[in-house]
Amino acid sequence: MIKTLAKQIKEFKAASIATPLFMILEVLMEMIIPFLMASIIDKGVNAGDIQHIYKVGGIMVVAAAIGLFAGMMGGRYGAKASAGFARNLREAMFNNIQTFSFANIDKFSTAGLVTRMTTDVTNIQNAYQMILRMFTRAPASMICAMVMAFTINARLACIYLVAVIILGILLFLIMSHATKYFQQAFPKYDDLNESVQENVSAIRVVKAFVREEHENSKFTQAADRLYGLFVKAESYLALNNPVMMLVVYGCILSISWFGAHFVVAGSLTTGNLTSLFSYVMSVLMSLMMLSMIFVMITMSAASGRRIAEVLNETPDMANPARPEKTVTDGSIDFNHVNFSYKHGSGEETLQDIDLHIRSGETIGVIGGTGSGKSSLVSLISRLYKVLHVFCAAAEGSGHCEWLY
Repeated sequence: MIKTLAKQIKEFKAASIATPLFMILEVLMEMIIPFLMASIIDKGVNAGDIQHIYKVGGIMVVAAAIGLFAGMMGGRYGAKASAGFARNLREAMFNNIQTFSFANIDKFSTAGLVTRMTTDVTNIQNAYQMILRMFTRAPASMICAMVMAFTINARLACIYLVAVIILGILLFLIMSHATKYFQQAFPKYDDLNESVQENVSAIRVVKAFVREEHENSKFTQAADRLYGLFVKAESYLALNNPVMMLVVYGCILSISWFGAHFVVAGSLTTGNLTSLFSYVMSVLMSLMMLSMIFVMITMSAASGRRIAEVLNETPDMANPARPEKTVTDGSIDFNHVNFSYKHGSGEETLQDIDLHIRSGETIGVIGGTGSGKSSLVSLISRLYKVLHVFCAAAEGSGHCEWLY
């Protein structure tokens, strides 16, 4: 699946590489600023050195400007790469769908193909942009913040380590429950789109037979099923913020308590304690970002598999090495033909059809609904491909079955 989708990045590889590089640069600038702030407090404010404040303050301004520029460029290239990737996916799917035979269309259904080209591609686009930006930014931010925290005071930094483990376990439990419902929700989009498509395309029939209430009921049921799954998933995701705040406040209280003792004992400066408070939010917010990225990737994985199915699908019909391009004889002959749809129920739609139409002859095919009139016409125009021919003539029955 990944190789199939990655082939569609094409001309947006440069933007895909530039985005994470800019995000890493932004993280580095963000991690330097609290360290410089500690220097201003300890060596500038407490020591009364105004020159040091101006010097380090100027460096902070430059670092902030570089970080802002890197963030803007990362957002720009990330949007370009993800939007271009989505465009290429839609174009590749549409081009491949144009080569599909009726059997391929029956396999996916029209509503399913529409969902893949709209909802599923949008999910992949959002996930790809999040991977390029947040999936690079969050681990880099967490690692840099942990390194800086251990550089300042290893004993206080252990509080971060414990908080990360606790928060990671809680978020994993939340995400595992939410992901289950997200995976169930996407197939329901096909049912919803199918209901809309059938209603709109046959709106004259619906109104002629006064079936508005029935169609409204059918659509409401599909929408309610989708609504129920998303409510269950979002109810678990809503726990993210309370859990996050609980761990953050616990870290702040712990650092305040132990940090105050270290400051009084002289083993920690006020500026370093201020920096630790800045890093606690960076570490824990990065972990929360990773949890959301995990959910988005899990959601998009189902969409990616659905898109890859369309891209990897090969048409059932293909021209032979030397196709006949001119029809010398317009006669049509069916010799005891049986037909069943490949992706259907397996039951034979046509049985023992023996039909001979001479060139130029006009024939009317009459039958009730579901009797196989359209299937017969589809075979005449070769809308379905012959996959296998079984002929029992060698056994003396003179009967042939054509499976399409």
